[in-house]
Amino acid sequence: MSNKIENMKGNWNYPTTVRFGVGRIQEIASVCKGLGMKNPLLITDPGLAALPMVTDLVARCKADGLGCGVFSEIKPNPIGKNVDDGVAFYKAGKHDGVIAFGGGSGLDAAKAVALMVGQGRPLWDFEDVGDNWARADASKIAPIIAVPTTSGTGSEVGRASVITQEETHLKKIIFHPKMMPSVVIDDPELTVGLPAKLTAATGMDALSHNLEAFCAPGYHPMADGIAVEGIRLIQKSLVQAVQNGSDLVARSDMMIASSMGATAFQKGLGGMHALAHPLGGIYDAHHGMLNAVLMPYVLIANRSVIEERAGYLARCLDLESATFDAFLNWVLDLRSTLQIPNTLKEIGIDLDRADEIGVLATQDPSAGGNPIQFTAAEYAAILCKAVQGDLS
Repeated sequence: MSNKIENMKGNWNYPTTVRFGVGRIQEIASVCKGLGMKNPLLITDPGLAALPMVTDLVARCKADGLGCGVFSEIKPNPIGKNVDDGVAFYKAGKHDGVIAFGGGSGLDAAKAVALMVGQGRPLWDFEDVGDNWARADASKIAPIIAVPTTSGTGSEVGRASVITQEETHLKKIIFHPKMMPSVVIDDPELTVGLPAKLTAATGMDALSHNLEAFCAPGYHPMADGIAVEGIRLIQKSLVQAVQNGSDLVARSDMMIASSMGATAFQKGLGGMHALAHPLGGIYDAHHGMLNAVLMPYVLIANRSVIEERAGYLARCLDLESATFDAFLNWVLDLRSTLQIPNTLKEIGIDLDRADEIGVLATQDPSAGGNPIQFTAAEYAAILCKAVQGDLS
């Protein structure tokens, strides 16, 4: 068998039931009942918990005969204690399912709570290493409904959560196949109130997911096709969503592009995330903003391997030429239009721990999907360029 045919193999698993469209949040009670939930726990972040969209959702559930508690002790980069506290709250309220509501932090924490409500092992025993997931009692994982309120992480269609381990300040990926929500309610109207700066950062996160998935090595035409269309939708609508947050067409495009990125990155991620994860854990920086700043520096570092792929994307986006440089310039222009900082220094990150972060990047699961297997020193060098603004 030729090497070409041998390489055309893959193990593929694509996501879940999605109810997409403006106003679909009104279906929340019927979705709960369809999954057998009588007393769900809505898990979100403190900012959202204080907003009418959460109080209205709880009232809607109760009006339809459901109990509905709210747990919101979630940090922007959720930590293990947030998950432990959520589990305790779930058990105390005798809940029977989870509504994961919010951006990446709320969704990730909620999925981890759903995993842990029936387990006897600590959370970190389910880190995405080898077959650790098989340690879990799958029959005791709570059913999950995911309701995203940002368009970036795509966690609503993912089987994992990123949780920071307090003692080490390192982000760990917690994984189990049944962490995939049973139903997703994608209602773009829930994102209308998201501030422009967060719309930009989360939108660039969605771009990083689609882009790194497309550039990851391996044979996965389904992921590649979804990633390309996700990037096209972001080109079409991210700037409009930032500049006119009430544009529901743009908000719809960005919400589905976000889910598409997380669907596509089953193929793999790469160096942007390999660096963003330790940087986020150590500096408590916004994940989407980190990816947005790191993007061109990692693209340039990967240029020798991804030049043809970047040229293909440039052609799909109808740029001035089907070249790596055209695609890179589009990324740089997009960042400038969205007022994304050009350097990590501008968001409070220095070089004091560059060598350490380089080592951690090589250990991050995302590093395995990068087109080049960078060494710790090479990751540290990319970080230095991103701090200093060196695009050479």
